[in-house]
Amino acid sequence: MRHIEGPLVSIDVGDRTATEVDIDGVLSSFVGGRGVATRLAAERIPTDADPFGAENRLYLTTGPMQASQMSFTGRMNATAVSPLTDGLLSSNAGGFLSRNVTGTGAAAVELVGASDELLAVHVREDGVTFEEVPALAGAEVPEVVEWADEEHGLNAEHTLCIGPAGENRVRFASIMTSESRAFGRGGLGAVLGSKNVKVVTFDGDAESSVEFPAEASEVHREAAQSDNVMKRQGTTSVVDLGNEMEAFPTRYFSERSFEGHEAINGDVVESKKYRKGTCSACAFACKLPTRDEESGLETEGPEYETVMAFGGNCAVDDMVEIMRSNDLCDRYGLDTISCGDTTAAYLSAEDEFGNTELVHELVEKIAHREGVGDTLAEGIDRCHDELGVENWTAKGMEFPAHDGRALNGQGLGFATSNRGADHMYGTFYAYEYPLVERSEGFDPEGVTAEKAEKLVESENLRAFEDCGVVCRFSRDTLSPETFEALFDADFEDLLSVGARVVSIERAFNNERGFDRSADADMPYDIPGFEAGLDHYYERRGWTEEGVVPDSQISVDIAD
Repeated sequence: MRHIEGPLVSIDVGDRTATEVDIDGVLSSFVGGRGVATRLAAERIPTDADPFGAENRLYLTTGPMQASQMSFTGRMNATAVSPLTDGLLSSNAGGFLSRNVTGTGAAAVELVGASDELLAVHVREDGVTFEEVPALAGAEVPEVVEWADEEHGLNAEHTLCIGPAGENRVRFASIMTSESRAFGRGGLGAVLGSKNVKVVTFDGDAESSVEFPAEASEVHREAAQSDNVMKRQGTTSVVDLGNEMEAFPTRYFSERSFEGHEAINGDVVESKKYRKGTCSACAFACKLPTRDEESGLETEGPEYETVMAFGGNCAVDDMVEIMRSNDLCDRYGLDTISCGDTTAAYLSAEDEFGNTELVHELVEKIAHREGVGDTLAEGIDRCHDELGVENWTAKGMEFPAHDGRALNGQGLGFATSNRGADHMYGTFYAYEYPLVERSEGFDPEGVTAEKAEKLVESENLRAFEDCGVVCRFSRDTLSPETFEALFDADFEDLLSVGARVVSIERAFNNERGFDRSADADMPYDIPGFEAGLDHYYERRGWTEEGVVPDSQISVDIAD
């Protein structure tokens, strides 16, 4: 099985030491990315670790595909115990950093401990150095990127950093890379902030010995020739469809479609797109550099989930105002989904839907934990009682679009996801929208045994993609046969790797109290939900209470 090569570089930011660890057995079993990070985390993080404690470890990993120049591979993985969900969680980001991480020769980088001083950590092919950076305290992401360029000659493609939100331990703070790309979900930026690390840079020219078959070039050619609407509108191309199917959360989830959707749909975003945007080595180019000519505002996005969170859910029908919210989140280092939903919760409590001035004020207050922002920075699960609103989270994570009340299989997916309410974990929504180019569709109503079985398969494939690491939007390009050629293994063996990753995540989280009761704690009812959970657990070989048996883990975590 084709896998990434290199050591684990373990960095103790408290002691300011770096050690190389041989992890060849883990690499050969888990390929790279999320799989390698999950396996290492399960072994090296105590199951009772405080997410903000020095014993929590943050893993940064790429995969074998980052040694190629194939489209859909400009991504990488981050893993730690989440301060938002309190479970082991992986987050994925695109941009241009992954190949610079690969250039250091490391297969994985681990940050542990906590520094007494605000730090920059520099990871190079020839070692790791530490630099105290008190002048960067409170700096926004563009300021940090500018500092790295001016002081070290390393542009945004070499940096990974946090903004004020991460320093202030906002529970949904992002780690930002390439300036505007985010490890968004789960608050891993707050983990970096708890370690008092402001920025990590990567640089090197290490050459990989991983070789790739001709299929990699074929994938790149298909990506370049594709006329997919996402190349023009990104994920915002889904706005009208989601709204039509009443799967577009509106006014803090009290409604499921937004009357103002035509003012914030993909056509509007496309009209403000002023150039192509992409990730490293990718010809698909689905990103959205946008500009408002009147105000001069430039940002990257917003993507569909941001349009939902700061648009429909806040009852804002002005694309420029949503762009401004998106830009603020990128500057401060905030997950746009959680931040937008939490802001919507406050608007609901105060009957202030549509107040864009208040929306932007709240984003700033959340990032700096000022006034009511200190309350909102805890996330909806921890502040909904104080606000007097319903708890629209799953496992503590705020919901994206693709509303599970309309797309019931996706609703089951939100429940079973080890990350909580994350649509990318299983991407089951793709099988319930009436997309004519897909042949594996389901009626969106109800949960059946067939849906549960397909959800397991989809979660396993998504987990393996995160090991690779390949982008979700490759799904119309990478067939099972292509996967087999790229990773030099039978497709079923690749799915088995993904299944092991899901089970290791789950077993770790079982030790932290995650079981059937956590899965079933949803804010709405879904037809056939309980039976669907039974089918899901049975298919995974877990107990009726959603616990991974010891016998399975003894195999799953073996090298």
